[in-house]
Amino acid sequence: MKKTAVFLISIFTIINCCFAQHITTSDRKILQKKEDSLKNFAAQILQGRNPEDRFTADSQFTKTFVRALQIKNSFYYPFDSLVTIAKVTPVDSTFKIFTWQLAISPDVIRQHGAIQMKTVDGSLKLFPLLDKSDVINNLDDTITSNIAWIGALYYKIIEEKSFGKNVYTLLGFDDNNINSDRKIIEVLTFENGKPVFGGPFFSFPDNSLQKKSISRYVMEYKKNAGPRLTFDNEMNMIVYEHLISETGEIQKKYTYIPDGDYEGLKWKDGKWVHIVKVFNQITPEGQEPVPHPILDEKGNVDESKLSNRLPENQEQNENDSNPVLQTLPSKNKKKQ
Repeated sequence: MKKTAVFLISIFTIINCCFAQHITTSDRKILQKKEDSLKNFAAQILQGRNPEDRFTADSQFTKTFVRALQIKNSFYYPFDSLVTIAKVTPVDSTFKIFTWQLAISPDVIRQHGAIQMKTVDGSLKLFPLLDKSDVINNLDDTITSNIAWIGALYYKIIEEKSFGKNVYTLLGFDDNNINSDRKIIEVLTFENGKPVFGGPFFSFPDNSLQKKSISRYVMEYKKNAGPRLTFDNEMNMIVYEHLISETGEIQKKYTYIPDGDYEGLKWKDGKWVHIVKVFNQITPEGQEPVPHPILDEKGNVDESKLSNRLPENQEQNENDSNPVLQTLPSKNKKKQ
């Protein structure tokens, strides 16, 4: 037993040493210095007083970031202080995706990004992401590449397989324009080593208002309406709020708001299969949960409970745990 324990400890020590040696001490110091500069540029991309300042900061950030990534084994450097830059990595750790946004005007916002691939020799293999959403007519039907990208800030990545092929599903937010926002379910695969966005990975029933076959799922809705779009680990399902037009004008996406119902997508046989209604429980009238009632059974105010009442904003949504969306201007924060 002692020999086995010593052997295991030795193995773990060797593994830890190998990981620690991915980046040399001198290269780590260079990366830390560049990260300090990147942090300042990233802040100015969001906080610059005018478009020119934001453009300049974005340009400086991009150039400095590429130089930092060119340092050997930079893939293993976390860039933790860049809280305004969204970063997602799949379970298999074969790549990282960095995304951020640039507000050109209140009505024109561009997402920028890059995919960094893990390489055997630690050299840089990078795919820039060029936002072409404004020139793509059918966002939900079009299969795109990294140079014709549907821009989004990615906050979640889900790894699945379809016929032996790795399929990565991305959940993203798009601060679309002055009237509406978007949340996007994007599927990423690799063909001949190059990224492909979109594909026949969604299945909707024949009676659904949604098309039976789409390349990606796009939720567009009223500015700041903030419907949820998240992945529920317990249900192993993508869950999102159902949207309706608050004015009855179904052709105007900027009038869409959540109605309290939830839909879902469940991975089955290599596709995301639509679930019309995720939660079917109905609360009987008069039995609605009231966590901290102020009135007693006779309708009188119970003074003893006033001091124990929780603030209305106590409940957290996903934005509270998402550092990137927290850094957006307060008017643009969303629930995922």
